[in-house]
Amino acid sequence: MARIAGVDLPKNKRGLVALTYIFGVGNSTSKEILEKAGVDINLKVSEWKDDQIANIRNVIGDYTIEGQLRSENSMNIKRLMDIGCYRGVRHRSSLPLRGQKTKNNSRTRKGRKKTVANKKKATL
Repeated sequence: MARIAGVDLPKNKRGLVALTYIFGVGNSTSKEILEKAGVDINLKVSEWKDDQIANIRNVIGDYTIEGQLRSENSMNIKRLMDIGCYRGVRHRSSLPLRGQKTKNNSRTRKGRKKTVANKKKATL
């Protein structure tokens, strides 16, 4: 099993698909990495040789991936929250921030439904 950037790549998948298991690497980046490393796109991970894996590790070193990318994303969100801009305020109150309606939807962002009881009507 090949371990690249702290991620175990699945043996039975093609290299192009297997590299997408790394956070920050999509299809196009994966193809670019394999071409720069000189590895065939259709080779399965189990068929990679040690020198090919080393080449891939060297090429991936040029990209921002995994922990570094995650911390960069969280720092960007923290910056928005600190300056108090609209997007930062929406992040802070965990509401959608790209203009979506919130009356009926946005359950992913708001969490499970919280039922609020109705007021009781006064009797005459």
